Amino acid sequence: MAQLFSRRATTVFRASLVLGLVAVAGAAGLGYVSSRSDSTWNVGKPAPQPIPFRHDLHSGTLKIDCRFCHVSVEKAADAGMPSAQTCMTCHSQVWAGASLLEPLRSSLALDQPVTWTSVHRLPAYAFFHHGAHVSKGVACETCHGRVDQMAETVKTQTLSMGWCLDCHRDPVPHLRPQEAVFTMDWKPHDRDMPEDVRAFYRAASQRLTSCNTCHR
Repeated sequence: MAQLFSRRATTVFRASLVLGLVAVAGAAGLGYVSSRSDSTWNVGKPAPQPIPFRHDLHSGTLKIDCRFCHVSVEKAADAGMPSAQTCMTCHSQVWAGASLLEPLRSSLALDQPVTWTSVHRLPAYAFFHHGAHVSKGVACETCHGRVDQMAETVKTQTLSMGWCLDCHRDPVPHLRPQEAVFTMDWKPHDRDMPEDVRAFYRAASQRLTSCNTCHR
């Protein structure tokens, strides 16, 4: 029987088949890496805000406590965003006529909330409670980074499921004494975390990694 395809055609077909498989594997690998990259999770990207609020000035230079603006962070799921009334506590006297604060004055005059944009917004199917974390010694800096050095607030962690689970599997290295939760650049010491606390979280790791802990 006569040969239907030349040897060259057979070689080209085989090479094309191999290259196609390599391309598919490469595309899958690229997609995997891309899905876990910081840019995909908007790490380092500021969110547009109605007022150019500077954490480095308020939290860093002026040393204003996080709880002054985020009033519900110790007791509620949501940390809360500053209201116009909160901001005007200072800005009725400081920079009172600055044009960049016009959205703040309008919000107060119209009795409407300031439309802040959340930088760390989780999907609706993921349950997170600020109060539960803060009360157990998880610091603001752990998830939000050094906000006291940010002219524009950006994400410093992906807050992905994998990132959260890494902490839930072994939370002790991320815990602080209660008085240090709102402190920036805190340096841990072994004596600050009693062994009974360490033992408790080692035993609780199974519960902390259960699906229904975060998906309810």
